[in-house]
Amino acid sequence: MPRDPSTDREARGERRRSTHHGHHRNRSSAKHGRDGDGDRETDAEREERRRKRRSQSRRPTSTPRGAGGGNESDAPSSSQGLSAAALAQLNKANAKDKAKSRSRPTSRQPEQRRRSSRAPATEPEIRDARDLALEWERSRGKGRFAPPEDSEDAEREARRAARRAARTRERSRAAGYESVGQGGYESGEPPERERRRGRKGYEKVDGGGGGLAPKVITVAGPSGERYERDRTTKGGRRVVSGAQLEEGIENVQSRKPHRSGLRGGGFMGMNFGVSSEDSMLRAKPQETESELWRGKPRPWYKQKKKLWWLVGICTVLLIIIIIVAAVVVPNSGKDENKRDDGSGGGGGGGKSNLGSISPDSIPKDAPSYLNPFVWASTDDFNLTYTAETVGDLPLMGLFTSWDDSARANDKVPPLNKPWGDYTKRPARGVNVGGWLSLEPFITPSLFDYDSRFGIVDEYTLCSYLASRCASVLEAHYASFVTESTFRDIAAAGLDHVRIPFSYWAVQTYEGDPYLFRTSWRYLLRAIEYCRKYGLRVNLDPHGLPGSQNGWNHSGRLGAINWLNGTEGDLNARRSLEFHDRLSRFFSQPRYRNVISHYGLANEPKMTELSVPAVLEWTAQASSMIRKNGIPEDVILVFGDGFRGLGNWQGELQSLPNAALDVHQYVIFNEEQIAYNHSQKIRFACEGWARQTRESMDRSTGFGPTLVAEWSQADTDCAKHLTNVGWGNRWTGTLGPGGTRPKDVRPRCPALDRTCSCEEANAGPERWSDGYKRFLRMFAEAQMDSFEKGWGWFYWVWDTEDAAQWSYKKGMAAGVLPQKAYEREFNCDLSKIPSFSDLPETY
Repeated sequence: MPRDPSTDREARGERRRSTHHGHHRNRSSAKHGRDGDGDRETDAEREERRRKRRSQSRRPTSTPRGAGGGNESDAPSSSQGLSAAALAQLNKANAKDKAKSRSRPTSRQPEQRRRSSRAPATEPEIRDARDLALEWERSRGKGRFAPPEDSEDAEREARRAARRAARTRERSRAAGYESVGQGGYESGEPPERERRRGRKGYEKVDGGGGGLAPKVITVAGPSGERYERDRTTKGGRRVVSGAQLEEGIENVQSRKPHRSGLRGGGFMGMNFGVSSEDSMLRAKPQETESELWRGKPRPWYKQKKKLWWLVGICTVLLIIIIIVAAVVVPNSGKDENKRDDGSGGGGGGGKSNLGSISPDSIPKDAPSYLNPFVWASTDDFNLTYTAETVGDLPLMGLFTSWDDSARANDKVPPLNKPWGDYTKRPARGVNVGGWLSLEPFITPSLFDYDSRFGIVDEYTLCSYLASRCASVLEAHYASFVTESTFRDIAAAGLDHVRIPFSYWAVQTYEGDPYLFRTSWRYLLRAIEYCRKYGLRVNLDPHGLPGSQNGWNHSGRLGAINWLNGTEGDLNARRSLEFHDRLSRFFSQPRYRNVISHYGLANEPKMTELSVPAVLEWTAQASSMIRKNGIPEDVILVFGDGFRGLGNWQGELQSLPNAALDVHQYVIFNEEQIAYNHSQKIRFACEGWARQTRESMDRSTGFGPTLVAEWSQADTDCAKHLTNVGWGNRWTGTLGPGGTRPKDVRPRCPALDRTCSCEEANAGPERWSDGYKRFLRMFAEAQMDSFEKGWGWFYWVWDTEDAAQWSYKKGMAAGVLPQKAYEREFNCDLSKIPSFSDLPETY
């Protein structure tokens, strides 16, 4: 029955709309030009319909199809043969088809090449095509695509339909899938296509997934598995993926963008397999379509996997560089924590007793100075947690019992017995300097940095190290002075120890980089070691807030801001607060016998400070300390301030049991350093003995006087002695970087450019016997003179390199007595040799 043309037009319009909205419908149906009306036939129904058409086509008829109104009975028989004329006409039509193909745009040429390589249609294909042609005739009647009116035209049309079917099937195979109905695709996907999928980011997922996540599409892959790909946008454009890209593959290969604004292809085989969305092809404008889909390798910088690897490697390298830069100290030259083998040794640097407590016994919020698990050393500390304080200073680390029965040697009384008169039994002691208060020449390895970093004192060192200051300094505290230090001091015939420390052991203030309170527990342990070996202790506050002298050993080199400058009064009050807390702590009964001297301020530079202000502060501090319970048999010590011993006559006479502290060095005096060897010994015996006697006499000096610092060194050549990176007086290079100022000349006895520090800084093994004899006589002369007062304290017990400043190294070299009370020279001037065999240049 002929169809109404208007109905056909409406049906065709409906099919166009359904094609636009039904992009994921079966593509083989679209490619074969099926009606697309949405009817879904079973295979059995389709076969039955075809069987009926075949039976109808076998009926004899004399009227060609379409001649009498398009009746079905007029269809030609399928068995009707083709005449020679019909075959010639068919060949002519085929030639026209080829000519049309050549005249088509270049975008269709790849398709034509594929057609030329296809196999001829088989008989079943021709039969199916004839059936389709008959159905086409019945459904559409005559019109634009009406079939020919004679049997030859029908046969030719059937063969054309067969070729179209074969072409469609071939395209499906070339695309890598075959139609399996209205559902998805079935595999056959070649390996090259599978690799392209992998490069484009497809991901295999379980084929039984129950739904799609937002912005993800799923397409079928080989063997029924399914692929999933994100469809997020890039650069504001929608990225083509999945079936849409595959439908547009012809257009991609031809590099001809599809111009339709509709999804899907054209009608009746025109533009089939071409994507309708330009943005899909332009998702990555920097790459051509042929590069994406013709199997060419992508540039490495466009491959996501390689890019992620590159980013990961760069990140790891950056982290390593940052860590190395933060940990490795530039130009340090040495391991910061490495010390000379003779610097201490023995106990005090381990954690052998840490297993005696549980980590649970320490509160989680305990500060580091109360948490043994973060200490560098726990040996000989009481690790039982306590937050108890005295004078707002922690007791943590101290044992509750003590024994004061020990004595340093048989020449002195035990700790629990009175010392007696220091005039008759002067102190023979030593300083453990450069330990809790750093001094560059004692431990130069701690200051071995490039000069551009400006590290010249403890302030700049901790500023530079920042958070690492704690580990570096505590490693130094734990190793430089240990229990064996005090055992060796007692064995050397010494009976007193002066322990320098600074205010940051007690308190720090805003802007201070110093390590807070770590040195406090090492100070307490050192006192307990002194108690164990019968040594009496001289407490020495070496650095006060603001710096009382501006020298590096006060903590900060530079300006004096103690009793001076805009913060002078503030720092003076802070210093009194420091002594208030300190004196309340050390007034406990456990320290009554072991602490013999209590210092107020090391070397206040009274040549630049207000003398009345210093005297007033000294009186206030002394009164407060006594009021806080420091016993009167403990000697209060204050420095002479370099103002000359005679100028102290009549000053501070109301202070009970106080002593003037003087530091005697020939090398820091422009005149005395130029004395030759014999002159230095004679000056030590005569000059310093006279000064001591005059200072001890209240009519000519203050009264009780002790020498808390001195050395046998006869040059100022030691590295960093005058300041980090500075030269010295001996060679006339006293200035930054060892320069030779015009107004400074060499101060060795030769007073010329022959002055040298080479031998003076050499190790004891290079010293001649004559030089060793001089050094020992010079040291014993000073001991004899200073014992005219209340005794002496050698500076210092040990150093890293400067042997002439180390009591320990001096004894080992034979230039100091093995027992401080057994000396060979007692200032018999007649026994001083000329030392003519020694050069006066070192």
